[in-house]
Amino acid sequence: WNEIIELFRAGMPLRKHRCRFKSYERCFKASEAVDCLHELLGSNQNFGPEVTRDQTVKLLKKFLKNHVIEDIKGRWGKEDFADDGRLYRFPPSSPLKSYPKKPSCGKEVIKFPDWNEPKAGRSQEHILVKSVTMNSEMWYKRHSIAIGEVPACKLVFRRELTQTNIEEIWKSMTLARLQKVLGLDSLDEVLDTKLVNSKHIVQNVYNVNKQGIVTLEDKSKELPHWILSAMKCLANGPSSSDLKQPTYSGFERDVFKTIVDYFGQMKEPLLTFHFFDIFVNVLGLLQKPSKAIEALQISCLLLPPENRKRLQLLVRMMARISLNQDLPPLSESVRTRTLMVQAFSRCILCSKDEIDLDEFLAAKLVSFLMDNYQEILSVPSALKSSIEDHVVHLQRVQIKYAGAVSDAPLPPPSFCHQISADEFEYQKATGSQEPLAALLEEIVLNKEISVKDKKKKLKQFQKSYPEVYRVRFPTPETEAMLFPEKTKQKPPILMWALKKPFQPFHRTRSFRM
Repeated sequence: WNEIIELFRAGMPLRKHRCRFKSYERCFKASEAVDCLHELLGSNQNFGPEVTRDQTVKLLKKFLKNHVIEDIKGRWGKEDFADDGRLYRFPPSSPLKSYPKKPSCGKEVIKFPDWNEPKAGRSQEHILVKSVTMNSEMWYKRHSIAIGEVPACKLVFRRELTQTNIEEIWKSMTLARLQKVLGLDSLDEVLDTKLVNSKHIVQNVYNVNKQGIVTLEDKSKELPHWILSAMKCLANGPSSSDLKQPTYSGFERDVFKTIVDYFGQMKEPLLTFHFFDIFVNVLGLLQKPSKAIEALQISCLLLPPENRKRLQLLVRMMARISLNQDLPPLSESVRTRTLMVQAFSRCILCSKDEIDLDEFLAAKLVSFLMDNYQEILSVPSALKSSIEDHVVHLQRVQIKYAGAVSDAPLPPPSFCHQISADEFEYQKATGSQEPLAALLEEIVLNKEISVKDKKKKLKQFQKSYPEVYRVRFPTPETEAMLFPEKTKQKPPILMWALKKPFQPFHRTRSFRM
């Protein structure tokens, strides 16, 4: 909005005009404004040559209504602009709309839900936990003592995450990725995150058929059968043999009108009013198609499942109709692709307040959707793998060092199962000492480190875990066997060692030439 207004005000020629025996300075004719703005929109990367003159007139009507322009008598507020010779001028006050204010703080980091703060009154020292076997190679790789002294540590066992926990993880990580792709300091500028339903994201990812189309749990929200039949008829026709189609002239146009009327009567667009700003923000990434596709992939996951399914079916139909050479023309004057964009743009994207540029923005986005619908309306595999790996990581047994911050939130120990004291002592001995013993054995057998470094590591291990060390080396003799003393050989006496200390060179007579 602001960009177009600035370009229009800067590029519109202002001249002296006469009207009814009176002269007016710095004004322009309506037809001149249409010519100028139409040229500006056509050369602008956010709109392009597809903008028609009629659409330009509609935009100027919005300009007049919002006091971007006024007639020569200072009147504005109505959409009675026409492509004629009436005179208009720019008002002295700025018509630009204010931008959303960014938060004063630094970059916002979306926090993952934390279920790991221990509840008051519960001490971790007195919780009996079950052990898990970890092989020595994994233990050594993750907890190598090569970088310094080995601190005291303990195994922490994770509780099983509930479905609600997993859904919140999906929401947190999805929004974090979306914020990064859009390059925003905060999503608060374009989205109220409280309106994002975590259940919708999970359903859109996992409740899909073989074609990737969402399957709805509530069958009452499905598209009516007759609309689905009509959409299949145009998308697959007229060569489709499984549908008994009438053969009268104009049949396809009647079917198309039925589909347009159905989607046109919806109270809210498929991309919803809540997410309007998110999708408009993606338009700024269209110069980088891969970024725009990823941003739209993630944004479409936020939609209610019934909206996502309707969007998938509608855009797929639009793309197939545009490419269907056997289908009779659906309009005498407009190309099929342009007709698809004009007919369905508003039911896909528009704002609740009906912002003036809705029609242009929607057309731009829908065109990009049609060209890339298979990628955009599929589940982003990289995001899915990342979140699934994170969930597995949260459920995996972890080692926690005393005084260190864990690399991932740990659940409170109150979710562990209580066991008997005897079982606890047995698990304490086998569950915690066996991996440490394996780690010690790895150090002993490691031939890639020098004797000096190996002695240093063993000394550190002995200091941190004396009981485990004592089991492996019960006596000094067993420890000495690891480093057998070598017979020291006296170095040979070199001739230069018998000589006197170095003396300055003295020139003698025999060296003279």
